[in-house]
Amino acid sequence: MPPQVSPGPLGLSTSEAARALGVSIGTIRRWSDMGSLRAYRTPGGQRRFSSEEIEQFVRSLREAERSQG
Repeated sequence: MPPQVSPGPLGLSTSEAARALGVSIGTIRRWSDMGSLRAYRTPGGQRRFSSEEIEQFVRSLREAERSQG
């Protein structure tokens, strides 16, 4: 089951996404830079993630895990 996340009005911050996925902020940034986890940028340049994107990412990881093992 995907983690339950409660985004603010602008979506999840990088640290909130990291907490929801149980990984470091650096990992979230790397996944975003690689295009694995889609984010948008606020006018101030901060990344924001939708809860739907986080849930879809978790599903894709689980599907990849199932197909490998």
